[in-house]
Amino acid sequence: MSNQKSLKKSYVLLKKYFEQNNIVKANIESFNNFIDNELKEIIEENKEIEPTIIPPNVDTFKIRLDNVWVTKPEITEADGSKRSIYPVEARLRKLSYSAPMFLEISAHINGVQRESFTTQIASIPIMLKSKYCHLHGLSQDDLITHNEDPDDPGGYFIINGTEKAIVNIEDLASNRFMVEKESSGPSEYVGKLFSEKGSYKIPHQFEKPKDGLFYVTFTRVKKVPVILIIKALGLVKDEEIMRFIGLDDNAEVLSNLYEFVDIKNSEDAIDNIAKRIGITQSREIRIQRMQEILDKYLLPHVGIEREDRTAKAYNLCKILKKMIITMRSEQEDDKDHYMNKRLKMSGDLLADLFRVNLKVLIGDLLYNFQRIVKRGKFPSIKVIIREKLLTQRIYSSMATGSWVGGRKGVSQRIERLNFLQTLSHLQRVISPLSSSQENFEARSLHATHMGRLCTSETPEGTNIGLRKNLALLSNVSHEVLDEE
Repeated sequence: MSNQKSLKKSYVLLKKYFEQNNIVKANIESFNNFIDNELKEIIEENKEIEPTIIPPNVDTFKIRLDNVWVTKPEITEADGSKRSIYPVEARLRKLSYSAPMFLEISAHINGVQRESFTTQIASIPIMLKSKYCHLHGLSQDDLITHNEDPDDPGGYFIINGTEKAIVNIEDLASNRFMVEKESSGPSEYVGKLFSEKGSYKIPHQFEKPKDGLFYVTFTRVKKVPVILIIKALGLVKDEEIMRFIGLDDNAEVLSNLYEFVDIKNSEDAIDNIAKRIGITQSREIRIQRMQEILDKYLLPHVGIEREDRTAKAYNLCKILKKMIITMRSEQEDDKDHYMNKRLKMSGDLLADLFRVNLKVLIGDLLYNFQRIVKRGKFPSIKVIIREKLLTQRIYSSMATGSWVGGRKGVSQRIERLNFLQTLSHLQRVISPLSSSQENFEARSLHATHMGRLCTSETPEGTNIGLRKNLALLSNVSHEVLDEE
């Protein structure tokens, strides 16, 4: 009898949980965060645009982007009238459920603001049941009056009348240093770090071949000794490098330091690296170009300013320390542990898409501006901004599923054969690994999946273990910024 009672209690608990938590709650929150915060950040990254060709009588000309916001979904009819649209009409009339996005643009001539106006730069698809959707916060009866299924969880988009879900992608966490054992190649252990900040995404690789020196590879800098880079960043004293690495037995570090003992200041170190990667101009230019590369592309998540160099040097010391400890203990990092993974949800994927396409829009704007300036006219920015460009590019990615960065199948048509299948599709998590190779470790069930991902729902065949689904009661927390 008591067994039945506890069953009833757990039913009440589950019922309560799902009354307050939508099954796709994390996805909706991710989308809300994209519209509320990430849009502003992306506009902030591209705040000032300077055309290279400017009218002859002008000293400086800048275009500034400020203040971006999105309203509720609406539709422009054939006669030009605008009105609100509900999802059911979008489905039936094969329209897109999207809302206009507005941006304040101003032109500054010689530092004085000349024209300033608000314009629509795109229509952005709106996720059903998110904060910007007309269905947000409606009761069951209200939903029925708007011809919606009251039990439909939302969390998907409507593009040209088809319902599209953006699947979650699991990826290795960026900005974490991991050491793995390599089966082949010159070095037994290889350390990898994927540094990400805004639009920068830069892989770093650390290795120690047979000669006993530690090398680092990133962007154009191929296999440069780490100690050289630490010295180039301003940490020149051997004793200090030793102290920051901070190991009890320093044999490996000593042999590395001994190799570059004659480099006494950071300029020599920078020059040495520049020669290694084949920059051939005079010493001044060599040093300047190399410093730019170090500031921008070496560990950009630590910072991309000049004053971040010491912090980067300390980080490299920490990385060396971890690498040496790993090689001694022979315990490599487990990259299938869910601690080392992050989920990219709808908001993050849309942010990637928007970031790349905004750059395309800015490029197009500059091209149009400079084309008119060459003819000797002075264009108003209002005329040269193409609102359709951004909209079409976002729609086409959403419709075909091919995303920026060469990913395919990011947005998929929702399978609606039955209700459970729909729920399962909205909870899908895909690994970016290729399904044709045997990634045994990645496919097998890891202890850390428990309670986060469903332990039994995965397809049979080539995709087994690479396509997973979130557990029913799992919740995805927001990313915490490094600054906090």
